[in-house]
Amino acid sequence: MSTEQSPLARPHPLVRYRWALWALLLLSAAGIVAALFALRSTSPAPSALSSFVAGGPDVSWPARAHRAPGFRLTDQAGAPVSLAALRGRPVIVTFIDPLCRNLCPLEAKVLNDVVHRMPNTAVLAVSVNVYGNARANLLQDVRKWQLVPQWRWAVGGDAQLARVWKDYEVQVLDQRKTIAGVTVHNIVHTEAAYLVDASGYQRALYLYPFHAADVERTLRAISD
Repeated sequence: MSTEQSPLARPHPLVRYRWALWALLLLSAAGIVAALFALRSTSPAPSALSSFVAGGPDVSWPARAHRAPGFRLTDQAGAPVSLAALRGRPVIVTFIDPLCRNLCPLEAKVLNDVVHRMPNTAVLAVSVNVYGNARANLLQDVRKWQLVPQWRWAVGGDAQLARVWKDYEVQVLDQRKTIAGVTVHNIVHTEAAYLVDASGYQRALYLYPFHAADVERTLRAISD
């Protein structure tokens, strides 16, 4: 005899989505949104599809099942920033390109809205662009994107960031090309936001696009 679990309590193996995350790397930034909408309408995993229809997370884990990988990087003020230091409050770990001017600012706006609704929530934005980590770029985004005070950038060296990307199964591709002798780096990456509870455990994964109300609902559920 089996019992049905709630969408939040039911774990969805992340391996089911790896093919989708890799597929994103083959797309231009303009095509990622369309691809994600297509995934949500054609996903072959019925158990995951139910959470899509309900506006829930793309992947979820039960309480105390999966410790969020720790990391220690540097924020926009040059100060150390770590997941462990934020224990005791919910944290959104997301992956953002500081030089992005299309999808990343849109995701940042949604996360801003979430924090406005739940001001005890912290945001750790791990950079996916090692060429855009200068403090001037980070502070410019804080101003232009009107980021909430709870937003902390997390930047570091190539190896440091690559380890975090790997730990969180975020795929990053540098579509490098040379134009008139100048090397241009077009970064394509998984638009992922992990919800980590106050005890430091991963509880949910949202793939952009998503809505602030859905993320807020999940945060409240994992905070009960």
